[in-house]
Amino acid sequence: MKRYVPFIVIMVALVLTFIFPSVEVDKTAKATYNTGDIAWMLMSTALVLIMTPGLAFFYGGMVNKKNVISTMLQSVVCMVIITVMWGIFGFSLAFGDSIGGIIGNPSTFFMMKGMLSNNTWPLAPTIPLLLFAMYQLKFAIITPALITGAFAERIRFNSYILFLCLFSIFIFSPLAHATWHPSGILFKLGVLDFAGGTVVHMSAGWAALASALYLKKRNEQSHSPARITYVIIGTGLLWFGWFGFNAGSAFGANHLAVTALATSTTASAAGGIAWIFFDMVRGRKPSAMGTCIGAVVGLVAITPAAGFVSVPHSLAIGIISSVVSNLVVEWRTRTSIDDTLDVFPCHGVGGMVGMLLTGVFAHTNVNAGNATGNGLFFGETHLFLVQLFAMVIASVFAFFGSLLLLKITDMISPLRVSKEEEVIGLDISQHGEKL
Repeated sequence: MKRYVPFIVIMVALVLTFIFPSVEVDKTAKATYNTGDIAWMLMSTALVLIMTPGLAFFYGGMVNKKNVISTMLQSVVCMVIITVMWGIFGFSLAFGDSIGGIIGNPSTFFMMKGMLSNNTWPLAPTIPLLLFAMYQLKFAIITPALITGAFAERIRFNSYILFLCLFSIFIFSPLAHATWHPSGILFKLGVLDFAGGTVVHMSAGWAALASALYLKKRNEQSHSPARITYVIIGTGLLWFGWFGFNAGSAFGANHLAVTALATSTTASAAGGIAWIFFDMVRGRKPSAMGTCIGAVVGLVAITPAAGFVSVPHSLAIGIISSVVSNLVVEWRTRTSIDDTLDVFPCHGVGGMVGMLLTGVFAHTNVNAGNATGNGLFFGETHLFLVQLFAMVIASVFAFFGSLLLLKITDMISPLRVSKEEEVIGLDISQHGEKL
């Protein structure tokens, strides 16, 4: 019976399209659109989407050859599943009418209701609401995809699909609502998260740690990257797409987008060079893998701060986050935690470092919309304490919430593949395909 359930679900979605065509128009709604802002946000939406295939290459190149297809598909499948969920009720959960500042009302934009009118999002008044919804969709897609590096080479594909759906509903959506909705509890506290340090990277990082602990070690501990060239390609696509990720979060073609673009690329460069220089200090050769990982860590850390800090401080964020994540990777290798591709040290820790350093380096001259005040570096403590509080709350919620969802998923459909399936590789055992 289990094999029929997914098809029944998609058939229900088909029926809903006939019941809720969503062709109504609110003629009373008024909007002043800016074509330049619309053009930039269309481009940013496409840029963020390409990050998920980029992540597929980034992760796929790091795993054993017999697991490349499976690992890459775990990222790509998020594009199709989360998009369908988002169009039906996901956008409403994240950005619908607030229920207690924690979650959105799923009926607010059910089946993309009201998207044909001149409605806009309060914080993005110059672009159509539908464009805002499609832009935010790309964040919802890549967040669960980031987790896959932690349980690579040992998870059943069908069980993974169930987990990513549950994670999107019960972890990502509440964090997105609390942080980015004007009525969200973290938003009201004054938490600064420009493009997803809390919502995307910390949530994925803590879920990754929970996954690694729950699924335990792989049976085969030897790890030989299949294609380092894939990792380099993936890094290029991620860096390219990150301009939409961070600069697009300005929601317009404006000076703030320029600042976010500049701080993003400088932090990434600083992270990449700091990683390999730090490796050299410890007697290691400068590697392509290290350069790529460091560059991505720099991007992760600057994400919450991109529109709040200056370029010199983006360099500081890139360097500090790279060294800290490098040290945590080294620590992780000495433990029994089998986080296959070090998602927690890079995304979880990188996101936390970025959140805290936002509280250190943010300045109102960079972003006048920052009503919480300046960072610790400028002699003010309030913002830093707010960021620290948000980091703790989000970390506890994401970690323990993910553990619970893993347990629920495992009860419905076992998470681990058998030892025999793991030995022959997930490409063959889960998909009947191979390189």
